This record gives sequence, C-alpha cells and structure tokens, in this order.
Amino acid sequence: MRDDFLWGGAIAAHQVEGAWNEDGKGTSIADVMTAGSKDKPRKITDGIIPGEYYPNHEGIGLYRHYKEDIKLFAEMGFKCLRTSIAWSRIFPNGDETDYNEEGLKFYDDFFDELLSYDILPIVTLAHFEMPYHLVKKYGGWRNRRLIEFFKQFAVTVMERYKDKVNYWLTFNEINNQRIIDNPIYSWTNSGIIYTDSEDKLETMYQASHYQLVSSAWVVKEGKKINPNFQIGCVLAATPNYPLTSDPEDILLAQKEDDQQLFYTDVHVRGHYPRRFLKEWERKEYKLDITEEDLKILSEGTVDYIGITYYLSNTVSVSTEAKRLNDQLLGNEHLVENPHVKATEWGWAIDPIGLRYYLNMLNNRYELPIFIVENGFGYADQFDNGRIHDPERVEYLQKHIEQMKKAIVSDGVDVIGYTVWGCIDPISFTTGEMKKRYGFIYVDRDNVGKGTFKRYKKDSFSWYQHVIKTNGSII
Repeated sequence: MRDDFLWGGAIAAHQVEGAWNEDGKGTSIADVMTAGSKDKPRKITDGIIPGEYYPNHEGIGLYRHYKEDIKLFAEMGFKCLRTSIAWSRIFPNGDETDYNEEGLKFYDDFFDELLSYDILPIVTLAHFEMPYHLVKKYGGWRNRRLIEFFKQFAVTVMERYKDKVNYWLTFNEINNQRIIDNPIYSWTNSGIIYTDSEDKLETMYQASHYQLVSSAWVVKEGKKINPNFQIGCVLAATPNYPLTSDPEDILLAQKEDDQQLFYTDVHVRGHYPRRFLKEWERKEYKLDITEEDLKILSEGTVDYIGITYYLSNTVSVSTEAKRLNDQLLGNEHLVENPHVKATEWGWAIDPIGLRYYLNMLNNRYELPIFIVENGFGYADQFDNGRIHDPERVEYLQKHIEQMKKAIVSDGVDVIGYTVWGCIDPISFTTGEMKKRYGFIYVDRDNVGKGTFKRYKKDSFSWYQHVIKTNGSII
C-alpha cells in the first residue's frame, strides 16, 4: 500500500448534520423526504406536512456534536473524512446573489477541527441536498438556469476553502438517476419527479447534460482558484454479471455496464459516447446541447474517479430465472445470484465484485480511483453500552482484501478508502436509523427517539488497527 494512502470514513451533510432550519439554512430536497423501510418507500411530500416524520431534520445531531465526533475519528486514526457541504446552508433558496455567512462559518469551523487532527476533508459539492426552492420555482435540473446557480455555489465554497480543502467531488452517484422507475433517484439526483406525459429517459438525459456541463465547468474554474485542487466525479459502482453463458445474457450485462458508465465516459473522456448519440438520434430526442457546452465538457475532465461500492447485480433475459423483487434498483432484468449472499435489505455481498470493478475502471480509463463509500448496513444490537458487530468487520475485511489484491496484483491506482457512515447516519434509501453502518453507534431510533449519545462498536478498534498498520493487518 502506498505510504500516503487515504484511510478514513464518509458521511453526507443531510444524513448527519440535522439543524435543518437553523442559522439561516433553507429547506433542501432531503428535508421533504419522510421515513420509510425496506418494505415501505420514503415519501416525497409537497413541502413540510404536519404530522409526517422527516428523519433528516435532526439527523444524528452532528451540527452540535461535530467536535466530539471528529475527536473519535482522530482516535481511529483517520487520514481523511469525506463529507459534503449542504448547498441550502450556503444559499438557502439557491438563487440568491448573497451567501449565508453563518453557513460558511460552520464549515470553516468544521474543516478547521478536522485539520487540527491532520484529517483531510474530501468534499462533495452535490450530495442529494439541493435547495428545495430550485425545484419549486425552476423545476430542478430540468432547467438550464441550474447551471448558473450551481456555479455560484461551487465558486463560493471553493474560494472560501481553497486553503483547507484539496480533494473535491462534484455530483454524488450521478449515474443512479438512470434508475428512472424509482422516484427517489430522480428526486435526489436532480430534483425531478416525472409526469405521466413526458419521456422519462429524455428528461433524464437533459438533466444529466446540465449536471455534466456543471461538473466540467467546476473542474475548469476550480483549477483557476487553486491549481493544486484534485477534482473528481462519483460513480455508483455496481458490476453487472450475466447469469449464464448464454450470449444474450452476456450482451445484456455488457449493455447494463455501458449504461452505468455513460457518466464516467463523459467525465473522463470529455465527450458523449457514440452509442448514446445514436440512441438520441433513433429516439428523436431534441436535447438542449450547445457547442459551448461540448467545449466545456472537453476542457473539464476529472483528475480521479470516486466510486461507491456496496453490491453487484446479476442479470438475465430468461423468463425462468428467479427475479429480484427490488423496488429500489428498479430493473426488470435483475435476478438472484446463487453464488453470493445478501444483507437483510437484499443487497448482494460481493467483495470480489469490488476487485472486478476496480480492474474494469482501470482498464477503461487509467485514472486514480478513490473508494469514497463502502459499507455494511446492519441492524446492530445495543447491549448495555456494547455493540458487537463481527458481521461488519467480516464484510469490510473481505472488501479491503480484494482492494489490496487489485492494488498489489493488478496494478490499480487506488488512492484512498473511506467507509460509508463511519458514524451511524440516517439511511438515504429508507430513512431508517435501524440500518446502521458506523463504527460509532448513535442513540437514535427509527421514530426519532434517543439521546444522541455516541458509543464505540467493536469495529472501532478493528478499523483503528487497520489504519495504524496501513492495511497490513486486517
């Protein structure tokens, strides 16, 4: 492992901070999402509805507890922390010309606290928390004007933190908005709920184009602010396996991977793949794409690829294969993989899939890769202040082993690894606290009860040892 390997953890502002309407913060799209479960989707409400429970409003109280939390991260030995800046904390409505100084000051203090322990901030600009006002007034990322609003936000924070933050990421899991039949993805990625009368794919491609242009512009302008900035993208990395050696299954898996990699192809190569230009022509899509847009895409390619990895998919054209009834992933071709186990929430546990995907990206792009999320959602049991989580240790251990093989044996340039939800967050997909990821347990339940007290899990000391030995002992 390289000596400067970035071990750490990952969180997102809207899932941990709370203080959703304090110190000038505006309502975000996460603030109108109710709690759900693996069997009950989260609702997206039209504004804040009395009587509904919105778990992101309080999160885990990190806004008040961040010094305590960062001290625990430092005790584990974190080299970095991946987090995000809540757009609506800086520009409450998103279209103002003046920023909210109290919001900027919070992140000044937060980053200073991290740096006091030599923990590098890895900052995501757009992590499912755009201002709700931009949805109500402009239609979210359907609207080209969002590019200008995002530019203003990005320049404001990059200028402010140019001497505190070196690693930036533009849009979190930008490719997940391709899952067009599950509204949670179009909402959190783009602030869009599709109408019955529109072509969902055409709308998705248009919103994606505006985001890709915004991302490329941020790369270009960020380098002017600080030439040393390292600016990357974030891909939800989910390999697609063919269930059988039937050529139809193999072709289907290849097409699924190509769809997923559409975004990284543009982020890295700076132009749209011909296969998608052909699709748009065939479907007679009239997308708003200008020559200036294409120039920006070509000039604003990323420095590295960030990936989030949790599971693999298996697909088949066979009508006899056992289908996955997975509303979250929304893909009719998904089938059960007989060779992998699954979590309580139905996510395939596939450590080798991480090595497979790292190699696929390395062979395709030859750029540094940062694993910015990998984690295990589990219903931890609290036992008189002790939380034994051997399942989490086993999951992470096996994934780190495969990451090391990709680095040492396959020559993949992996620059860092941050465990998702290093302190228990609100689950993005379900809004639950029950689905826990962290090394640090937070006393908070699914209905908002609890003291917010923090407790170390058994995995805390295990990960501390992994970092101390730079992954030599896992």
